[in-house]
Amino acid sequence: MDHIPCVLMRGGSSKGLFFLAENLPEDPAARDRLLLAAMGSPDLRQIDGMGGGNDLSSKVVIVAPSRRPDADVEYLFAQVSVARDLVDVLPNSGNMLAAVGPFALERGLVKASSPATRVRILNINSGKLVEAIVQTPGAQVTYSGTFHLDGVPGTSAPITLNFLDPAGTKTGRLLPTGNAQDVVAGMPVTCIDFAIPIVFVKAASLGKSGHESKQELDGDAVFLARLEEIRVAAAERMGLAVSPDRGVPKIAMIASPRHGGSIVSRYFVPSSCHPVHAATGALALAAACHTPDTVAEELAEIDENAPRRIVIEHPSGQMSCELRLAAHSDGGVPVIDAASLVTSARPLLSGEVFVRPAA
Repeated sequence: MDHIPCVLMRGGSSKGLFFLAENLPEDPAARDRLLLAAMGSPDLRQIDGMGGGNDLSSKVVIVAPSRRPDADVEYLFAQVSVARDLVDVLPNSGNMLAAVGPFALERGLVKASSPATRVRILNINSGKLVEAIVQTPGAQVTYSGTFHLDGVPGTSAPITLNFLDPAGTKTGRLLPTGNAQDVVAGMPVTCIDFAIPIVFVKAASLGKSGHESKQELDGDAVFLARLEEIRVAAAERMGLAVSPDRGVPKIAMIASPRHGGSIVSRYFVPSSCHPVHAATGALALAAACHTPDTVAEELAEIDENAPRRIVIEHPSGQMSCELRLAAHSDGGVPVIDAASLVTSARPLLSGEVFVRPAA
């Protein structure tokens, strides 16, 4: 069998395989066949591969040195379908991004400094730049620390991700339809493209409180079908490819907070509720909370003492984001030139993944 060097890493609340681009085929079709074989797809259990049988553990990140002077490394995120013969590189994953900096440092792609190292990362999926601040005391990556990420057991060293110019990743606009709200499939929604294209719909519009558990939402087939109908219809409005198999736009259901946060969100991936929350989806929601007349802005409870900080209540706790606004606006719409969040990552296993040769 073929054997390819890789590292299994947790990034945020997700995990997956990290590869150096030099160890994978250059041809995208050959690369995707290898990734499907490595993860054991298509198979609901992924029993013959490294996947964990769900979207959050069937992810791949491919890292290479960057040729651009403003980036140290570049990475391509691939969502490997569990049950379908499909590798989707349209979306990106802020959770998996958390592990790109440590991986690049430990593989010698970036030279570490002390006590922390800034790694400039180009996201190939979106064409956007992200700065990762990795803790490197003594010029060595450390994963130990006191930072706790809700949805992940224990504590770790913090990793700060600064997303630069995150608007318009796929559509070129913060508001792809030109509107703060649209009526899509009979529902008032906000379509926004900030770190990732996403559709926000109020829970009340769907007959929900927004505070339901993942298990409650995943068990409501009628609700999930309605949500997918809205997502696919919104994709067309946003000028994105309409396909139930593809990962963008994402969709999230939002509501007013109950536990001291700014807003509540249930994020979908795409046919089930995320047990925590996507990092990119959190940034998009933070941006929507600061954009006038969006469905999120109508629900958000902003702390006047920290108006640029948005705290999102999700099924496993809370996640916070910080926004940096430019001095100017765009037709009355705030220009958010950067956004950041704190997360964590660590390696789980390093070695070689064995894959069956192509038939």
